[in-house]
Amino acid sequence: MAAENSKQFWKRSAKLPGSIQPVYGAQHPPLDPRLTKNFIKERSKVNTVPLKSKKASSFHEFARNTSDAWDIGDDEEEDFSSPSFQTLNSKVALATAAQVLENHSKLRVKPERSQSTTSDAPVNYKVIKSSSDAQLSRNSSDTCLRNPLHKQQSLPLRPIIPLVARISDQNASGAPPMTVREKTRLEKFRQLLSSHNTDLDELRKCSWPGVPREVRPVTWRLLSGYLPANTERRKLTLQRKREEYFGFIEQYYDSRNEEHHQDTYRQIHIDIPRTNPLIPLFQQPLVQEIFERILFIWAIRHPASGYVQGINDLVTPFFVVFLSEYVEEDVENFDVTNLSQDMLRSIEADSFWCMSKLLDGIQDNYTFAQPGIQKKVKALEELVSRIDEQVHNHFRRYEVEYLQFAFRWMNNLLMRELPLRCTIRLWDTYQSEPEGFSHFHLYVCAAFLIKWRKEILDEEDFQVSIDVWRRETPFGAQFPTEYSPRC
Repeated sequence: MAAENSKQFWKRSAKLPGSIQPVYGAQHPPLDPRLTKNFIKERSKVNTVPLKSKKASSFHEFARNTSDAWDIGDDEEEDFSSPSFQTLNSKVALATAAQVLENHSKLRVKPERSQSTTSDAPVNYKVIKSSSDAQLSRNSSDTCLRNPLHKQQSLPLRPIIPLVARISDQNASGAPPMTVREKTRLEKFRQLLSSHNTDLDELRKCSWPGVPREVRPVTWRLLSGYLPANTERRKLTLQRKREEYFGFIEQYYDSRNEEHHQDTYRQIHIDIPRTNPLIPLFQQPLVQEIFERILFIWAIRHPASGYVQGINDLVTPFFVVFLSEYVEEDVENFDVTNLSQDMLRSIEADSFWCMSKLLDGIQDNYTFAQPGIQKKVKALEELVSRIDEQVHNHFRRYEVEYLQFAFRWMNNLLMRELPLRCTIRLWDTYQSEPEGFSHFHLYVCAAFLIKWRKEILDEEDFQVSIDVWRRETPFGAQFPTEYSPRC
């Protein structure tokens, strides 16, 4: 009887946090029956000894068991049973092994030479002229020519993780820059983006597991609703919206010194240097001026909320992504004065409009008393009580309020807990969800609590329990390389 009541409860509460909801990535792409049948036949021939089924007992085991979840979708047009496909895999494997051995031998023979070269030689950043159409036609093989990990070898005491990691920088083991699957996915994106009318639903499905760096700027513009799906209208739309933004600058920016706007501008001016203070890019005066204009214009145009601390963090992912459209090297130490005025204006305007689209969906987080954050924290508490009652009761036993640690998670969208490169990867998924920043974010926060449940349950001191997050998660310290998202 109790079981029946439980089932009826979940049927009635289908829209409550904790209930099963369809999400992109969980069911896309659909399995091809033909491929599934062939796979089952081949599997039955190989696995003659029955194995004891074992339920995944950890996140890492689950990740290993589902690591090939996208293989069928990526290779859906290929015949897995053909001899040519098997030959291709063996050739790729042999080439990969040879490349690994060669790169390892080079690193062992010339370690001192590589360090002196990277530390003494100045960094030459290459600025490229970029547009949506030009970027779509770029050959995917260009990424294979980049030289990996010069930056990180020059600083042995404090390894630097690039903001937008190039595909060639994903690991230091000498593996090929791009796998066959990654090239296939990149080609899928290029086909979608270059079609006359981009299928946004299909683009969201492809973006859920991550967007390749080469096409991320135009993909983000489309997913945020800034660009139209029709390719013929994109150029005119960009031109019109960029001119509109700088019209706001001419109209409103001089009012920052007026009495009724001084407090807003003063707070923005104070917060900007605090935005990612360890990253040189954001400490450049020109970049800080750009951020001040973006945040002030947004505050003037949204008087219901105005500027609230925390909004300054939300502009940084967009700025970095749109900057990467014009810079081939890592952008962490890039000097933006090397860019032309037109490039900087494009980056600034696009960052403003995309940030505005994001905040339109979560503006109640920043209105008076921040009711949106209060509701989301309460929803997180209810969700955790359902999916992990032990953690929830542990918080209650030691009088730990969710608002004490989750307020910042909602206010800054976890940007203070994650390195920026991981935030950018996470936002690929957020933007592919219909309400990613307002609803899906709640489940990501719950996943954080479940991920570190052991550390939580081991703590008995209130302050120590809260500080677990600030000690373990900053700058990606607890993100193993093998599970780090490709950014």
